[in-house]
Amino acid sequence: MLSFSTVEEYIATETPEKQEILERVRAIVKECVPDVQEKISYRMPTFLLNGRVIVHVYACKNHLGFYPEADGVEAFKDKLVDYKTSKGCIQFPYKKPIPYDLIREIVQYKFGKSFECKS
Repeated sequence: MLSFSTVEEYIATETPEKQEILERVRAIVKECVPDVQEKISYRMPTFLLNGRVIVHVYACKNHLGFYPEADGVEAFKDKLVDYKTSKGCIQFPYKKPIPYDLIREIVQYKFGKSFECKS
């Protein structure tokens, strides 16, 4: 089992094709979320703002695992009908073009949610 402590180390362990996808997703998150923090959580890159998770990502064998938590999946369920989803995860298969515009929309949604107060 590989060990890494930074997002850079994680990305470096992947194939060049997956590295490119991960770097592009990372760039989208950084562009959409000023002051985003990065860390490894659950052995995957995690992007946070003010201690709240924006999204986790994971390079699986056949798909990009994109984890915007349950609210991020639910809010975009109509746009996710072509992808396998679960309560807090979306699978973007590598054999199809990665929907970077949709990823951007989800990240922007999660960024807005990070400022809402929980009652």
